[in-house]
Amino acid sequence: MRVYLGLSAKHPETGIPDAMLHAVRGAIEAAFPVPAEVIRSREWHRPGVSLFAWTNEPDDSRQPALLATGHDRVTGVNGHLAAPGEVDRLAGMPELSTEAVGGCFSVFRASGRELSAATAIHRVCPVYYAETPDVHVIGSRALLVHLAARGDRVEWDVLALQSLIRQGYFLSDETPYLGVTALPPSSSVTVAGGSRTIARTPLPTAAPAPTSRRQKKALIEELADALLATVEPLRAAGEPVNLALTGGRDSRLVAAVLHAAKVPFRATTNGLDDHPDVVIAGRIARALRVEHTVIPPVRAEKKDAILVEHPLARTYETLRACEGMTSAYESIVGYLPYNARPTMSGQSGEVLRAGTFLLLQSDLSAKALGRRVDATFLRDPALFGEAANAHARELARPWKERPGLEALDHMYVSYRIGRWQAGSRAGALRRGDPIWPFLDNRVVRAALGLDQTWRLSEEAIYELISGFAPSLRNIPIEGKPWRFSVGRRYHPWQRRPQSLTAPKTGAGWNWRTGPGEALTTVLRDHVLDHLDLLAPIVNPDEVRGLFAGPVLKKPTQAWHLYTVATMLAGAYPGKAPEGLAPIRVPIPS
Repeated sequence: MRVYLGLSAKHPETGIPDAMLHAVRGAIEAAFPVPAEVIRSREWHRPGVSLFAWTNEPDDSRQPALLATGHDRVTGVNGHLAAPGEVDRLAGMPELSTEAVGGCFSVFRASGRELSAATAIHRVCPVYYAETPDVHVIGSRALLVHLAARGDRVEWDVLALQSLIRQGYFLSDETPYLGVTALPPSSSVTVAGGSRTIARTPLPTAAPAPTSRRQKKALIEELADALLATVEPLRAAGEPVNLALTGGRDSRLVAAVLHAAKVPFRATTNGLDDHPDVVIAGRIARALRVEHTVIPPVRAEKKDAILVEHPLARTYETLRACEGMTSAYESIVGYLPYNARPTMSGQSGEVLRAGTFLLLQSDLSAKALGRRVDATFLRDPALFGEAANAHARELARPWKERPGLEALDHMYVSYRIGRWQAGSRAGALRRGDPIWPFLDNRVVRAALGLDQTWRLSEEAIYELISGFAPSLRNIPIEGKPWRFSVGRRYHPWQRRPQSLTAPKTGAGWNWRTGPGEALTTVLRDHVLDHLDLLAPIVNPDEVRGLFAGPVLKKPTQAWHLYTVATMLAGAYPGKAPEGLAPIRVPIPS
């Protein structure tokens, strides 16, 4: 994981105050969620411009240098480039842009005359910016940007937190920190001559659905080339890639891409031997002749309850890793020492299928799509005060003015990937930097250029798999059938794509959504004890009603409220809570 922070004086002749430079160096331990002893750093300074960089990577052997220098210019890349040599291209651009560069990354650049940064098309590697009366601040961690701008004072943007309570992540460019804003997708921010400018490249407009086999083939080949380019550098990794493989669509496509690119890999699957994920993953591995390891779940002795971490400890660690961008309802990967072993999964493959917002839709009429936009931004309006609802309506307004298919498609990239995933993945990035083909800058750009209804049919992803690895064409898919095959007539000599569904076992209980009375009491007491802090956002009577019963009716919302209450109460940033006993949660019979 890498962290960058740039400073640029509004009056270059006066320089950057020494107190601010000192504050930045002192703030990194609060803003970088790894042990202080594993952090290494570099700094670059010119009159009026500074760029700081930190990482817990042990060395730069597989990545561009933490700060690549040359010709009185320094460049840092957060995330990974599809081709590490592209850092030279980014360093030499007259105007910084990520549009034609492959990878999943953001970039920071400084010279004696300017400071700039840019996001990829999905901004999953974020850039944040703020300013003081004298200095512009740009960085990759929002808390660090805030602390650089305001010293050791944390001031919350209280109304912006309404989105975190509704959805568990942000549906805007806002952050929890007053004055700190997230740079939009496919954008750059440049500070030169004391002035800041932001340039944004619009997300691609989808072309009409292909009407002929030739058109489909051309579009699929373009997407195939982009996917192959994402894994090309892995040939030189020196060891097989570890792929988390299931019986579903997305990890299967990754396996097919690796196979077609002749990149060595091995597969692992979690589950019992008779689960469809394990059965199908085994068939995929045999067809591709790769090693396959099954990791069975830990079988515990029969118990009537489990002990779970106290919510305050869980929330503190989530806030520390994700810096207030993600609710403690999410299970964030804990810290482990950095490991450079190449790993992959099918995560974010929905981008090739028009995104989760559209995948949830059965009715694609304009009215129904508009209702989905409303339901996303204005979830549970009775729980919120009028100011919060008015704020949410204003955030939704520009999306409601756009065609519904495009709006939901771009909302998925801008917010579900660009804010939720950008926040939640921070925990995993501390342990390594996995390669995510579906978040490659060029892959997302190519996918967004395809008609949404065609992507929703899943025909494109099926054809990609069949082209990369024909032996996988007739291996069943786990869960629901391929969408394009439902209702389609097949000739007797044609084989309908098959699916395999796991039997209902009743094993879907989760302690976060079925917390029992003891954990409910802890959540209730904490939220109601801080209801005065939440009152500018929510309707207090509705919150009390949410916690009125012995067991929560809306546990996800309760976790979101608990997270925001913890932030506003000042428990984060600061020292981790101590002496909190775990809580016993009964397992339903």
